[in-house]
Amino acid sequence: MVKTRITSKGQVTVPKNVRERLGLRPGDELEFTEEDGVFRLRKRVDPDVFKKYRGYLKDLAGQNSDELIQEMRR
Repeated sequence: MVKTRITSKGQVTVPKNVRERLGLRPGDELEFTEEDGVFRLRKRVDPDVFKKYRGYLKDLAGQNSDELIQEMRR
């Protein structure tokens, strides 16, 4: 069992081993869910995690992918 204390501001420090197991980094969001009076904590993952990359390569549309890869490797 892992324990932590809550501050007067309602803040908690997530212990290092828990952060590592959840893959938490600064700025990550956590979700608290309640089920039958038990709270669960988990890392919040955006369901559309790749949306920020949409259209990122639109300038390369229509180009030969093999040639692009060769160019990147140079």
